[in-house]
Amino acid sequence: MAAGRRGWGDLGLGLALTGGVAIVLAIAAVLIWRDDILGALLDPKIPYAVYRRPPAADYSRADAWALLPGRTNDTPAPNASPAADVFFVHPTTFDGGDNWNGPIADRRSRALLAKVMLPNYAGPFAANARVFAPRYRQASLYTSLSLFDDAGEARVFAYGDIATAFRYFLDHLNAGRPFIIVGVEQGGLLAARLVRDAVAPDPHLLGRLVAVYLIETIVPAQDYGAAAAVPACQSRNQARCTVGWASVRRGDFVRAQRLVGRALVWNDRDELVGLAGRPALCVNPLLGAVGDADAPARLNRGAANATGMEWGATPGFMVRQVGAQCVAGILRVTKPRSASLRPAGGWAAHRRVAGYNLFYADLQADSRARILAWFAQAQPKAG
Repeated sequence: MAAGRRGWGDLGLGLALTGGVAIVLAIAAVLIWRDDILGALLDPKIPYAVYRRPPAADYSRADAWALLPGRTNDTPAPNASPAADVFFVHPTTFDGGDNWNGPIADRRSRALLAKVMLPNYAGPFAANARVFAPRYRQASLYTSLSLFDDAGEARVFAYGDIATAFRYFLDHLNAGRPFIIVGVEQGGLLAARLVRDAVAPDPHLLGRLVAVYLIETIVPAQDYGAAAAVPACQSRNQARCTVGWASVRRGDFVRAQRLVGRALVWNDRDELVGLAGRPALCVNPLLGAVGDADAPARLNRGAANATGMEWGATPGFMVRQVGAQCVAGILRVTKPRSASLRPAGGWAAHRRVAGYNLFYADLQADSRARILAWFAQAQPKAG
């Protein structure tokens, strides 16, 4: 009997161990192939050529704008004059599923935009300028996981909405004021083409351009040389230049390689192609200048977690949170001191831009300096 009991016990232990190993292997498989698993769940599973696009926004209607100065709750008073306008192209807020491009009226996307993206990434510019942010049929988060042509076509399509919104902004909202173009993540990709196609060839528009911000965006550094229409910024007191970077945590070489390997940029035929070994643009937001100088945390004017804040409210700044250095075209950022400035949330949250801004006060000061520089250049010279 004793031997029998030991036999059953050994069998139970063996089954428990086998089950435990199976669970461990299952968890490991999910961790290894989670992008493929979750990507499959978000895949529209229909070729883009036959995909029926969601209805377009009508930019003459207030609801087509996530931010529209003059509308209730969208008009924080600028702190200073002179001031400019900001045309803000928001990052990805639509995960995917049945659609390659997010419907304008998608409630979850709108909520994420209002609660997280606008306070953290449009907020820094609101102190010195009126901020206009169009809604658009954005390419889904799924498209960032795929290098197939369908994913690229979804982003090409999204650009059409941004080009239309920008034209409406110029014709009906901007009233000839100087302006800044800001794009974040997917929005930065679209903003880069907007500057190239709509602003750079037009001397009048180029003359009114204060600066361009391509936040968490990869673009080829060679397109922003000294001879470019809107070159990389060389100092914080320079107007009509580009501030752009894509960041990773310092020491995370795998993510840096993945970021560069998956990056898509515009070619001269308006197609999205890989970087193909070209270095990416990196303008350090702590310095306001291109270069590989290591900026220590003492230069960080203030990070902020503005998620959930009412539009126009100023968050409390946490100073000296991170240092940053451009290395091989990628901004390497030190670990933030505050736990509120570290990634949280599920799989999708880790693939969108964060729900905080490590360079909030830096961007606020940088945009103000460039507005002042633009006005200084625009003043007629005495004598």
